[in-house]
Amino acid sequence: MEFSRDTYLQQLKNRMHNGMIKVVTGIRRAGKSYLLFHIFADYLRQQGVDDAHLIMIDLENRRNSKLRNPDALLEYIDNRLSDDQMHYVLIDEIQMVDEFEDVLNSYLKVPNADLYVTGSNSRLLSTDVITEFRGRGDEIRVHPLSFAEMLPYFAGKTESESLREYMLYGGLPHIAALPTTEQKELYLKNLMRETYLRDIKERYKVMNDDDLVELVDILSSSVGGLVSPKKLEDTFRSVKHSTLTAETIKRYIDLLQDSFLLEKSVRYDIKGRKYIDTPAKYYFEDLGLRNARINFRQNEQTHLMENLIYNELRARGFAVDVGQVVLNTKNEAGKSVRQVLEVDFVCNKGYERYYIQSAYAIPDAAKDQQEQQSLLHIKDGFQKVIVVAGLTPTYRNDNGILYLNLWDFLTHKVDFMQ
Repeated sequence: MEFSRDTYLQQLKNRMHNGMIKVVTGIRRAGKSYLLFHIFADYLRQQGVDDAHLIMIDLENRRNSKLRNPDALLEYIDNRLSDDQMHYVLIDEIQMVDEFEDVLNSYLKVPNADLYVTGSNSRLLSTDVITEFRGRGDEIRVHPLSFAEMLPYFAGKTESESLREYMLYGGLPHIAALPTTEQKELYLKNLMRETYLRDIKERYKVMNDDDLVELVDILSSSVGGLVSPKKLEDTFRSVKHSTLTAETIKRYIDLLQDSFLLEKSVRYDIKGRKYIDTPAKYYFEDLGLRNARINFRQNEQTHLMENLIYNELRARGFAVDVGQVVLNTKNEAGKSVRQVLEVDFVCNKGYERYYIQSAYAIPDAAKDQQEQQSLLHIKDGFQKVIVVAGLTPTYRNDNGILYLNLWDFLTHKVDFMQ
């Protein structure tokens, strides 16, 4: 089954001929190569670009291994620039080339070369590399298939069946080609173990890979919870009888983030308007990979739904933080009490901001009040939303809070931004 990925194609189209290096990043097997070499290349051909002016280089292909040498790659591209017409240079997995920054920078002032590259490591996004690109690196972040993008695959299934399957197996495109539960689970387990974790171990020369794997398992079980390297150090010491330090744990988490397996959501004090770096929440880029690490157990719908909403918001281009509202009140004895209320997601994009709560179920008035409580203490006038599982009709309550069911949120049936 083929998926269109219209949002990312439009981003590529919008950046054509902008004089910058278009860097398509994201987790491995998310469909970056397909986006560039098939969807975008087909679009270029439809616009009249012939193959002589379409230079496509797959660096993962062993046949192209010699092009992983920067000088060989430079010479190859130079030889393909056959005339003064625009040439479109598409390179897959550019991080496999040493000194790739120098190669790409060599074409920044070449008027007939428009460069697009993919990479599976956020080293491409570091401040050092942005400096190397002299401010002319333009990132397009590709995520696994969203729920809305996978809807054709779920044809014939009920809404609840579709959501359940997506939260279990995630959105890596190859999942749609696997017909059985056993094949899906085996694919995700092998991918996590043999591709992502092995890549981290080998690339960064991780000596004690058992600790790295244990850390991933702990983080898999902690989705939706606040964690810190120090707390994790205590867990390793008391439960695993390990001497793994907070400093090493932080390094391992950074590596997981560099490989796009995890994203960090830091706390933001809404009233105080300041960030609090630790503890923080960590969400998995793909739910199927998260579930594979814990053998498809511990599938608490509350936590999976929170991770799912986070991923959807990131795919829509929001920066997403964990909000906190600090209340200073007095108890019945007249003593000062400091209460901290949480907002699941503080979502920012440009001048837009939204406060969103994830609520798997709201069975009674007490639960409803609990979900609203933190939102009611935010007085800045930005939109407040509670996303609820099930098929609750969309409505706005007397406090101005929008209630939106998960299906409508994921399929964009109701636009919470209006």
